[in-house]
Amino acid sequence: IKQKKRHMGDTKHFCPVSLKEHFILHPGLQEHAAKYKEKIYYFAASEYRDKFLKNPEEYVAHSEPIQAPPLRMCLLGTHGAGKTTCGRQIADKLGIFHIQFEEYLQELILHKTKKKVGPHVDEENEENDNKIPILSEELEDFSQTKTKTETEESKQEEALTDEEEAIKANLIASNDLPPKVLDNIVPDWWKKEPFRSTGFILDGFPRTADEVKYLAERGLCPDVAVYIQVEDSDILDRLFPPRLEKWKEKRRKKKEYKKKLKELKAKIRV
Repeated sequence: IKQKKRHMGDTKHFCPVSLKEHFILHPGLQEHAAKYKEKIYYFAASEYRDKFLKNPEEYVAHSEPIQAPPLRMCLLGTHGAGKTTCGRQIADKLGIFHIQFEEYLQELILHKTKKKVGPHVDEENEENDNKIPILSEELEDFSQTKTKTETEESKQEEALTDEEEAIKANLIASNDLPPKVLDNIVPDWWKKEPFRSTGFILDGFPRTADEVKYLAERGLCPDVAVYIQVEDSDILDRLFPPRLEKWKEKRRKKKEYKKKLKELKAKIRV
């Protein structure tokens, strides 16, 4: 028995309502299908099918083909796999945005934490420079100046909101971000300009099964997801040498700091 080939609508297996209203290619489901002018259309939900059937002409192509949204890519991989390097190169080549998810989270709380947080952040021993007052100033005011500096630093620390605390916990201990926090961050890249009409590469998201589920429930479908798989030895060769050099430099600065502090205390005693 010959089966007739299904004539799919202009949007193929993607939901025409999601494309028209949200500019998102959302795969439709067979259980939410409708036929219009001898063509089959799939929809992401039953309410979208009902909306389509009320006014089909609003969602079908007329004189020109329906415009597809720009590329939206999720770039995944372990730390040190080269996601950011590859993401920047692809984004530059295609003329789309490159969004580094972890870096974006850092920027959201940086105005309060005053420094980046998390196990992958290269900690510079910058605070040592603040503890040593300028040597040309009056030496007898050293202890007073030091106390004043510490007090000013403590005053600069601001209390974090619940949302910012959740972001900080995610950066430090990889705690899951609540959907309420993600709702204030992720949907804008799909639905607001300039990302909506330009496209983007989302580097480092989603990272867990719950985050994948979150995207699916919100109808935020990437066009492609790329996972970069790298051997552990390659990651070690890439990350270890620069970290070793930074550790050596940090150790050298620490010795210089101790030496300066010792000399300063000696001058104060004199």
